[in-house]
Amino acid sequence: MIRRMFLTGVLMGGVLWLCPLVPGSAVEDPPALILSLDQAVEAATAQSLSLQKSALDLNAAHYAATHLWSELFPSISAGAGVSYGTPLGTGEGFHLEKSGFGYSVSAGISLSLQGGLPSAMNIIRLAYQTELLNYEQARQQLAVQVTKTFYTLLTDKNRLAFLQETLDLAEKQREKSRIAFAYGLIGELSYLQTQLSVETAKLDLYKAQSAYDTALTEFLLLLGLGYEQTGKTRQVVLEGSLVIEPWEADPETLIHQYLAQRPDIQSMRQQIEGLQAEERRTILNTRSPSLSLSVQWRGTGGGSEEFSDNLSGNVSLSIPLDPWIPGTKNSQTITKAGAAVEKARLDLKNTEHTAMSQIRSLAANLRSSWESLAIARLRAEIAERTYTLTEQGFQQGTVEFLELENTRSKWTESRQQLMDGELAYALMILDMEAALNRDRRSMEYHGTE
Repeated sequence: MIRRMFLTGVLMGGVLWLCPLVPGSAVEDPPALILSLDQAVEAATAQSLSLQKSALDLNAAHYAATHLWSELFPSISAGAGVSYGTPLGTGEGFHLEKSGFGYSVSAGISLSLQGGLPSAMNIIRLAYQTELLNYEQARQQLAVQVTKTFYTLLTDKNRLAFLQETLDLAEKQREKSRIAFAYGLIGELSYLQTQLSVETAKLDLYKAQSAYDTALTEFLLLLGLGYEQTGKTRQVVLEGSLVIEPWEADPETLIHQYLAQRPDIQSMRQQIEGLQAEERRTILNTRSPSLSLSVQWRGTGGGSEEFSDNLSGNVSLSIPLDPWIPGTKNSQTITKAGAAVEKARLDLKNTEHTAMSQIRSLAANLRSSWESLAIARLRAEIAERTYTLTEQGFQQGTVEFLELENTRSKWTESRQQLMDGELAYALMILDMEAALNRDRRSMEYHGTE
């Protein structure tokens, strides 16, 4: 009895020891990674190398803007030297004596004041504002890109569900045809055609699944969620659904309300302001008097000489005359600076006209696309109903299988076109939100509760 219990224990221990080696016996799949749109945008923002580079430029510009006093800081210098003097071709010739050594020390400070100094400070301040605008614009563009990809993946996931539904219908039809063929109600050709339909549906689903997996992997890499974060067997679930609403806003009202907020418009205005400051600095630096202040202290000694020092100061005022003469180089520099301002104003007008045309075009396309979507929905409903009636007729023997396949193909095509149209409409709304510099969250996006 004891021997039997011992053998049983050894056997159970061996089984428990081998269980981890059996696939699926003890290792559980990791929990699914649920990814929302906000999480995706946040991850992409933190991962983006271009944003990190832009942040470095922004920090440098901010540091310069908070240290404007450096433009007034004087130039400070200090120096020291050692010298030695001895005859070479006369007297005793070259020889070393303690009295021949000498040394010197010096220190100086100088300050130059020009009329364009306030404009130079203003240019530094504007440079920081420009870098800040560039950073915010890059971050917004990245958010729009991630949102578009996220919505595309959501649509592809819905497409996979529909293809799976189509495969299920084809398999059910094949099973019905198999039974009918077994009882001699249909011929072998019809049964083979249903089998072909199943294989075709499987192929369509496989291709769509492969394309979805590839796109999802690329999307996760963009977010910094590679193999180490997700794992080979970890499932990634995109959270939420896309709900589109008709766009009913008046484009002229939108232009009046949001045109000035566009990053490109703001950037052009800042560029004009910067060029105006540059023009003022050029005029003041070129035509206004400049004041220079300097103080120099120098001490010498060594050998038989006692230490002595000297303190000197200098104040000079320079009044330029040639910039006031038309045609001189300095005068031409001032003219070119004024021309740059006028060219920037013309570029601003062109940018505004382009932006207004874009907003009007997007608004018109949104209205027409919504009308097309209504037709696409009705077409999909009719195609689905037609397929249902055709399937009933096929089961009753009044409809040929070729006609059934034709109606199923039209139903699939109509559903695919509807999903493509809804995605295109959603992406167009994102383009409109970007054109108005509005937050993408103003669009209807429903996360899973």
